[in-house]
Amino acid sequence: MSNSRAFIDTGIENSDRSLQNDVPKSTVWKDFLALIKIGIVNSNLITTFTGLWLALHFTGKGFLNNLDIVFYTLIGSSLIIAGSCALNNYIDRDIDPFMERTKSRPTVTGKVNPAKVAILGFLFIGAGTLFLMFTTATAAIIGLVGVFSYIVLYTMWSKRRYVSNTIIGSISGAVPPLIGWAAVDANLGMMPWALFLIMFVWQPPHFYALAMRRVEEYRAANVPMLPVVKGFKRTKISIYAWVAALLPLPFLLPALGLPFLILASVLNIGWIATGIYARKFNDDIKWAKLMFVYSLQYLTIMFVAMVIITLI
Repeated sequence: MSNSRAFIDTGIENSDRSLQNDVPKSTVWKDFLALIKIGIVNSNLITTFTGLWLALHFTGKGFLNNLDIVFYTLIGSSLIIAGSCALNNYIDRDIDPFMERTKSRPTVTGKVNPAKVAILGFLFIGAGTLFLMFTTATAAIIGLVGVFSYIVLYTMWSKRRYVSNTIIGSISGAVPPLIGWAAVDANLGMMPWALFLIMFVWQPPHFYALAMRRVEEYRAANVPMLPVVKGFKRTKISIYAWVAALLPLPFLLPALGLPFLILASVLNIGWIATGIYARKFNDDIKWAKLMFVYSLQYLTIMFVAMVIITLI
């Protein structure tokens, strides 16, 4: 156990009390949303819904005829993701004070009891698993695999030890579309695994760009993110490599048609072009910001397009 974890567990020093006083006041609801990381829940719901929608479409089961499955899947996946994020907050409360974007979390400021956060996390995961069981056992099992990879493999094991932590953490982020598909069709074919691969490969360049922007905070928290350990040049090369790895993946989804393949290819090439264009600023942080923003737009457009294509 690190010294900083012991520091938190034994009480907050006077220097940290001043940090607490600087934290803006928030409502109970806002604190709850921070605990479950509502942004992560919402973004993962997009990919979960896409997997669910495509499964309903390509199996010919229909959306309106299976609203119960839609409800159980979206509620169940939301709960297990929210529960996992709550446990992540519980575990990371020793390093969160060192980072600007996490120092205001209620697990850091002391506004909530850490034990209650852990209990909340387990209750949400349990309830979410139950909801997914109302669809298929496969969906529930995949959900628990996502929980294990995020909490154990990433948060508890690799995040603080290995520079490959981002890659390991990408497993959990790639699971939601598999959950959505498995809730309808437990026999996972090429299409759901293609969605998994797209999500898996998308995450390293996305989070490497974020890590570049927050490099000093990760360094202060002693988290071995790629920019901290290898520097910006190596990180940028890795980002380009991972984006390049996305180029062939849309072709694993031929059933979505030529318009989707063209759009996906344009998005992939555009991501690389954005990085080349941003070099003119001679500012690594500005470069990382543009790449990060593009990654967010990329994900939204890509997965929303998959749904729209099936409606045309």
